[in-house]
Amino acid sequence: MIPAAFAYHRPADIASAVGLLRRLGDEARVLAGGHSLIPMMKLRMAAIEHLVDLQDIAALRDIHIEGGAVTIGAMVTQAELIAHEGLARAAPILREAALQIADPQVRYMGTLGGNVANGDPGNDMPGLMQALGADFLLTGPDGQREVAARDFYEAAYMTAREDDEILTAVRFTALPGGYAYEKQKRKIGDYATAAAAVLIGKEGGRVSHASVAMTNLSDTPVWSEAAAAALSGTDCNAGAIRAATDAALADIDPTEDNRGPVEFKRHVAGIIITRAIQRAWSRA
Repeated sequence: MIPAAFAYHRPADIASAVGLLRRLGDEARVLAGGHSLIPMMKLRMAAIEHLVDLQDIAALRDIHIEGGAVTIGAMVTQAELIAHEGLARAAPILREAALQIADPQVRYMGTLGGNVANGDPGNDMPGLMQALGADFLLTGPDGQREVAARDFYEAAYMTAREDDEILTAVRFTALPGGYAYEKQKRKIGDYATAAAAVLIGKEGGRVSHASVAMTNLSDTPVWSEAAAAALSGTDCNAGAIRAATDAALADIDPTEDNRGPVEFKRHVAGIIITRAIQRAWSRA
């Protein structure tokens, strides 16, 4: 189908984009990669009067790494995440997760900012950003503010971003250790039935720090503090992994859909979480 008529805006800088959103109000929507918004417009599920395209804003395409501090602009594509050697060294889980998103055509256009900003519970990067302990930089008429990824998601498609704000960058501190992003999906290009991001540090043969987050198993991404606590201080033996998996499963709330009933999703989630912990520990 063809979208309804709309006005197209292509600002060259962040200030201009924010100014458009402030002036146009509820009639405007930001366009990043377009993989979520454009199909909704074509199906007439979203009626947009003004489309504000961020493609020309060079400041949103930067990747900056200094020591363990990583800042990634919102318009960096999944393909650029995969290709960036500095990111592969600092936070290799980003490449591992991005390679499992859809297909190459989608990854060449789909952006990190778009993936984390729209609140779709099926997107891969929100859970990963929670596992990394990332912060999201939001810029609006009143300036810039930071919101922790673990506080950003309120419900499906509902986030802490205000309508006149733009998510401009993602920041996190990369910690050494093992990592894994495990994902089960029905076919190439599909959202996950269940996915898990796990980071584990190792010191003296024991877990020094851990982080476990899950995708598409509730109406928001889920970071499981209890799962991390179950692993911390252990030698990541079978009992500790089982306890961590059980703790993570207690934190999810899947719903039945065309990817399966709740019981099946919980079964798949248990396998995916266990595999992710085991593989992260093997790399620690």
